[in-house]
Amino acid sequence: MCRLFGFRSVIRSQVHRSLVSAENALSVQSERHPDGWGVAYYVGGAPHLIKSADTAVSDRLFHRVSGIVSSETVLAHLRKATQGRLSPVNAHPFQYGRWVFAHNGNVAGFTDLRDELMASVHPEMRRWILGETDSELLFYLLLTRMRERHELHAPDYPATEVARAVQEVVHEVTSLTGGLSSDLSLGSDGTYLTFLLTNGATLVAHHGGMPLYYSTWKRRCPERDLCPSFGPSCEAAAPNGVVNHLIFSSEPLQGENVWLDMDVGQIIAIDHRMRVHMCGHSSAPSVMI
Repeated sequence: MCRLFGFRSVIRSQVHRSLVSAENALSVQSERHPDGWGVAYYVGGAPHLIKSADTAVSDRLFHRVSGIVSSETVLAHLRKATQGRLSPVNAHPFQYGRWVFAHNGNVAGFTDLRDELMASVHPEMRRWILGETDSELLFYLLLTRMRERHELHAPDYPATEVARAVQEVVHEVTSLTGGLSSDLSLGSDGTYLTFLLTNGATLVAHHGGMPLYYSTWKRRCPERDLCPSFGPSCEAAAPNGVVNHLIFSSEPLQGENVWLDMDVGQIIAIDHRMRVHMCGHSSAPSVMI
């Protein structure tokens, strides 16, 4: 399947090592996920997207973008196609307003379910669905449920409301497909809803069957003597939930970060105040945060 990387920090940070220079950086992983790539980053609260249908490891643009990106929020994706042709319009991340979304997974039986799922998307939003993928439609299902809960374009959109919208959409999709799949060998016959969603301030992750790891601290920060934002949460788990950075990745990356694996169905969010919320299982009737 695909590969995900998401980053939220209190300071503008470069992600070149994670995307290019580490031994298992995203560009290296693209040899097994060759069907396109995308990087989204935020400048002044506005998302900037660069996408391609080429393989990241051999794409000069990917290396150039990875070298210049410095942002408080970054989301990157490598595609291994299950639905839709190879095209920039089908490459992740997808964007609507401030919101950016990337998905690692598959909706089983999507061809037969597409019309039914499309009917659940708000009519004003359907015209913005430009590609053929299950991922893009999943994004607009989430946006539809989110706009029912809060002003969609508010920069401080509550992380708790995003989590509840995620619960609703996961339940809606899996009620049609027969549940989330945890057997990775099923491929396009399984339903996997692992994804990242952000508006630059709030960042939300859902483990929907495809592995996802997260990190909020390092064994030792190499910038501890230089960074003005350095604090205890940078080198230890934060008991009060406030952190200086949160990273998600489809697999642990080499370096000083301490990685923990998410559970299937778990939702983890960070809000605009940099407070981490560990949310209940996506099949539960309500989210406890």
